[in-house]
Amino acid sequence: MTTDKPEPGPPDAGMPTASPDAGITKMPLDAHPAGRVRHGRLMQILRGLALALYLNTCCVVIFATQVLGSPLYWINREIFYSYIALTKQSFALAITTVTQWWGPTTVRISGDASVAGQIKKTPDGLVQFDFPLRMVMIANHQIYTDWIYLWWVGYANSPSMHGHIYIILKESLKYIPIVGWGMMFYGFIFMSRKMATDQPRLAYRLNKLKALRTGAHGEKYLDPMWLLLFPEGTNLSANGRRKSAAWAVKAGLRDPEHVLLPRSTGMYFCLRELRGTIEYIYDCTVAYEGIPRGKFGEQYFTLSSTYFQGRPPKSVNFHWRRFRVDEIPLEDQAEFDLWLRERWYEKDALMETYLSTGRFPPLENGNAADDYIETEVRTKHWYEFTQIFVVVGTFGLVARSLLNAWSKFR
Repeated sequence: MTTDKPEPGPPDAGMPTASPDAGITKMPLDAHPAGRVRHGRLMQILRGLALALYLNTCCVVIFATQVLGSPLYWINREIFYSYIALTKQSFALAITTVTQWWGPTTVRISGDASVAGQIKKTPDGLVQFDFPLRMVMIANHQIYTDWIYLWWVGYANSPSMHGHIYIILKESLKYIPIVGWGMMFYGFIFMSRKMATDQPRLAYRLNKLKALRTGAHGEKYLDPMWLLLFPEGTNLSANGRRKSAAWAVKAGLRDPEHVLLPRSTGMYFCLRELRGTIEYIYDCTVAYEGIPRGKFGEQYFTLSSTYFQGRPPKSVNFHWRRFRVDEIPLEDQAEFDLWLRERWYEKDALMETYLSTGRFPPLENGNAADDYIETEVRTKHWYEFTQIFVVVGTFGLVARSLLNAWSKFR
């Protein structure tokens, strides 16, 4: 279902590269898709230390900001949730700037007719998504950092949705100091992979996500929400590929070549709980440039190669589709399982197109000039990351002023 879903399922399949017939130079199987190492050992160490210092500082400051605002929970819940959304935006800015500064990459975007007019290139070279305020987002899971690029989509949306992303995670992650505690503030959903335990917990969190709020003039509304799910349950790996194939044989199903067979139980439960409060599912097929056929992204795009060695993906490729929730069979899980599996077979065909041509099908918007929108993962303004430190910085200045005043008074 998501990064770690409550039900075990087979992992993803490998994502190869395009063929030489498509005009793309054939790469030796042992070569790295992003080319040679760009930084020596000393520079890699310095880059690693700088990244660790920056990201850990951001995480500590964001968590401190959450703690400082926690009394709002007992004063005014609406203000508290808005405040936490701002801290979630801060984390999105942190991971976006980490990618921008240490692992810059091109993002190439296309989509079918269902998203026509919703993805636009902006005059400054960035992209603007016009996706709805409430939706479920699903994607194939290629490498561990998929969620970073998909969270950035929320940042690039109009209005920005990077403060309203919700992710389902493995329960053990919430015990990580600072980071795990911060994710608990964010309202992320932690699962133990035991459905008997997870279902009541999941229902409780989803009920919060569909709760009606009351506005200043008595009007009712729903909070913005993007729920990110990875129905394959894990990222692509050789072990996952074997499990997926074995599961297909056992269930008598056709095993896709480039993605994993999805598991439907968690997603089915989420859609039934959220039915009536969301109109669409947005599906993203993700591919990384240059991974040889039969190989796996995790073999190449590690933390070290992406951020320390200077070998991030040359391009991250997205192909978007959307589906109306009221046209999806949600009355019977077997029918839903078939529906989801058919979508994944279509996704497998999209991946084959990418591997054969080096591109997903073009954007269906009637404008040949915009067949593909190419941009990069970066913030709109260089100084946006400073927002992360505003609350703690202001609190420090106020506290210092009060202490100085108290000293003078004494």
